[in-house]
Amino acid sequence: MNDGDNRPDPDELLSSLFNEEEKSKRGKLKIFFGMCAGVGKTYTMLEAAHNDKNKKNCDVIIGYVETHNRKETSELVEGFELIPRRKYLYKTTTVQEMDLDTIIARKPQIVLVDELAHTNAPGSRHAKRYQDVQEILENGINVYTTLNVQHLESRSETVAQFTGIIVRETLPDEIFENADEVELVDLSADELLQRLSEGKVYVHERSKEALENFFRLGNITALREMALRIVADRVDKQLHDYMQHKRIRGPWKTGMHLLVAVGPSPYSGKLMRWAKNLAYAMGADIQALYVETLHKLTSKERELLDKNINLAKQLGIKFRIITNYDIVKAIIDFAQKENVTHIIVGKPRVRNILSMFRLDRFVRRLIRFSGNIDVYILGSDSQAKDYFKKKASVPSFTSSIRQYLTVSLFIILSSVICFIIQAYIGYQVVSFILLFLVSILALFYGTGPILLAATLSALIWDYFFIPPAFTLNIEKPLDMLMLLMFFIIALLNGILTSRIRNQEKKIRVREERTNALYQLTGELSMTSGIEEVTKTARNYIKKYFNLDCAIILKNERNVLNNNVWHDPNMELTENDLSIAAWVFKHSSKAGKHTDTLPSGKYTFYPLTGINENMGVIAVELPHVFTHGEEQFWNTFISQISSNFEREFLRNTAKNAYILNESDKLYKTLFNSISHELRIPVTTIMGASDTLLSQSYPEETRLKLYSEINTASVRLNRLIENLLNMSRLESGRITPHPDWCDVHDLANSIADSLKQELQPFKLSTIIPADMPLVNIDFGLIEQVLHNLILNATQNAPAGTRIRLKFFYDNGFLTMMVMDRGNGFPESELSSVFNKFYRGKDAKAGGTGLGLSIVKGFVEANKGTVIAGNRQNGGAIFTIKIPVEISEMNQY
Repeated sequence: MNDGDNRPDPDELLSSLFNEEEKSKRGKLKIFFGMCAGVGKTYTMLEAAHNDKNKKNCDVIIGYVETHNRKETSELVEGFELIPRRKYLYKTTTVQEMDLDTIIARKPQIVLVDELAHTNAPGSRHAKRYQDVQEILENGINVYTTLNVQHLESRSETVAQFTGIIVRETLPDEIFENADEVELVDLSADELLQRLSEGKVYVHERSKEALENFFRLGNITALREMALRIVADRVDKQLHDYMQHKRIRGPWKTGMHLLVAVGPSPYSGKLMRWAKNLAYAMGADIQALYVETLHKLTSKERELLDKNINLAKQLGIKFRIITNYDIVKAIIDFAQKENVTHIIVGKPRVRNILSMFRLDRFVRRLIRFSGNIDVYILGSDSQAKDYFKKKASVPSFTSSIRQYLTVSLFIILSSVICFIIQAYIGYQVVSFILLFLVSILALFYGTGPILLAATLSALIWDYFFIPPAFTLNIEKPLDMLMLLMFFIIALLNGILTSRIRNQEKKIRVREERTNALYQLTGELSMTSGIEEVTKTARNYIKKYFNLDCAIILKNERNVLNNNVWHDPNMELTENDLSIAAWVFKHSSKAGKHTDTLPSGKYTFYPLTGINENMGVIAVELPHVFTHGEEQFWNTFISQISSNFEREFLRNTAKNAYILNESDKLYKTLFNSISHELRIPVTTIMGASDTLLSQSYPEETRLKLYSEINTASVRLNRLIENLLNMSRLESGRITPHPDWCDVHDLANSIADSLKQELQPFKLSTIIPADMPLVNIDFGLIEQVLHNLILNATQNAPAGTRIRLKFFYDNGFLTMMVMDRGNGFPESELSSVFNKFYRGKDAKAGGTGLGLSIVKGFVEANKGTVIAGNRQNGGAIFTIKIPVEISEMNQY
């Protein structure tokens, strides 16, 4: 049977369950989708809301609905709770926007939000309304909204092409793709034009203008086709996902993977949009690739590249950057490693004189080496004749004028020196000197200056040195060949050296960043505690980014702490803290240089660990990070976040351990109450009750008094042990050493255990030259008391118990020995554990005595070791570092 072949993969199943669980916490997004304004999206949305309210008894409110003074739409608004709009002053105009906070606080089941792609007024929390909607969804509130096809990012440029109207308000395609439900609101072109002419979409004056511009029959038909196709593709994708989820075998082909090659070009945006449309239609995944070469980007090119990277993120395209000299080879190698099935590139455009000679070389090589990978070449609306409308330009160079002047000066000075000594070295040697100079200059300057240096040195050598001098005429063919070879070698040598230098610079930057991450990781691995991690993080951010930062961490209640670690140059206001709270809640960056609350002074980033958000970090960015800088920054923050999470988990584990120990103590106390406390209390109650109820002879009364006293001592010993353990656990044991004679210590212990030691022989061994020692008399007395008491409980009656003292090399050594059964070898490592009682231990006791011994000894910076004597019995050896009195020296 092949049933096993169709079993679900456990990892995929767990991932699916996790995604479903996460999705279940969010609200549901339903989009009423149409080809353009006037098809009835808002009307249909309100009808659906009425249906949910009346038939399903749903709590529905209006967050923002624009009726455009249409009578039918205005009537449907009645019956719903309307959240008042928030007002913003923009220049001299008051602008009304949706009140996001009130909606979230109201917590309805469904909120109606019109015009999803709308741009919010300056001062709003988010730049776009779809970001408001995402926050509402994250709070578990369902949203009904409306959207036109031209507002999708991937379709906006196509719509602009055939309508002639540029759409400014767009939203990322992933918002539409991730919607839980999309309902198409459709009208035929004739019906829509009829509604326009009747003034049901716009007022009559505006309707006439709209009919002459945007709402032409051809435009409406094209928009309708686009909307129908998008919804059809979505349904097809949903069916495909359903079959995959249910593991239904189908006739579909293997997956398709698209790769779009982009660069710092304004045409790359269109290329990515077209590729995204193709990927959506084909049900394929898609990546974008930029190959970084030796060409140094200008500020404008860098800006275009960053814009294309951000567009890729909006379109949901994974963007990759690699480095290689050969763009074609880099694309093919990457495509083969990533199992790409289709490569999408733009048609080469003539930019300057040199590019005319390599116009089709890129495409030809790409097709030649692509193998089984299909290549799509996307042209532009610009015709070839556009090139001739522009002036021919020279290749773009990024070196400054100062560099060109500097290399010229070096060549001229060197030529003057060579001219002076020409009679001694000959004109052929001059060529080698100039060639060497060009090679040296290539180590410090770019391609443009090196090209100038090679040309200038060749001309100077020809004019001033090659016979006949002071002419450009060359008589000997050999000199002509040498001049030509000189120029070629100088140019190639200079360019290759410059290329290596540029590559070395990029490698150095990467090595510096790798080393920075290595240093940060190493430093953080050796830190312990939240404050140490915070201090290290701030130091390294200052060192490698030259940025002041403020770090706000969460507390035990999972909200941001009021304590903020920040540099003296930063001061967070209440508004800044509110932005930080929003970033912590949504795990998304906000503030300056972002689309969310961009009016702030600082940029806020979430400290997202592996499992949860640890807090927020705020920095004052002077400019937007480039792609490479942002990757470095994100990796930096990720390392810091992981270490904060480690410290939080360490504290959590510590608290869990304390709770576990508390639970163990709780159980032990219950056992003690039921046994250790119960027996002496019962004895005391019984004896006292007997004494009170009847008259007994003196001998009997003395015996009862003795029982009460023995029970009281036992009860007092148990309470003392519990109190001592409590003191040890709380860290409140602080030794108070004083000078004492160990003879007094031994006598005090013998007196306190006089009754328990009656059946035994106690031998105390103290050297005659034993000095006075500086110890905490009370703590050491308690230690020896517990050890000797333990011996009386485990040694046979009539045997000898030995207590030995001696001083050796700065340590006071005390030994307690008995002739009991000793300890099994397997238990020697556990005898000092709290609540531990051996397998052969007598009934009674809590197992705290030896644990208290260890705690008191360690409080005195000493050690205690348990062992077995050679001929039977146990031995405890205590070593405590002590000072001895100067009186012992006389």
